[in-house]
Amino acid sequence: MADVKETDGRDGLDGMMTALARARIGLGLAAFAAPGLSMRVTGISRGTDTGRDLMVRLYAAREIALGAGYLLSGEEAARRQWARIGLAVDALDAFSALRTRSRLPLWVTAGVVGIAGTAAGLGAAKAAHDVLG
Repeated sequence: MADVKETDGRDGLDGMMTALARARIGLGLAAFAAPGLSMRVTGISRGTDTGRDLMVRLYAAREIALGAGYLLSGEEAARRQWARIGLAVDALDAFSALRTRSRLPLWVTAGVVGIAGTAAGLGAAKAAHDVLG
């Protein structure tokens, strides 16, 4: 495969997965610190809503955990497991966004599906690479 270039025992796909893990942590920290602002920026919600802020912080904690899990797992087998967990979460996020399509603006749905779908695609590529070599 063109993206499989060994560098210090890691390939280009692992580099992309590492970047995804870092992005998860950054996004999670931002959403945890400012859930209302996060929802305004995405166009999903405006105003004050304590329940929404709680749910955003739960999502943020999940993103931080997924990113940190991947980055802190030292063994390759553990990284494979974290990548597969991330794949499952991202696929479910994309599916959930599609299910709410009729109740959200098209650009919001497209953004969530685009981001979650891209992350799921990267996770699927990593899983396939791990299985097929």
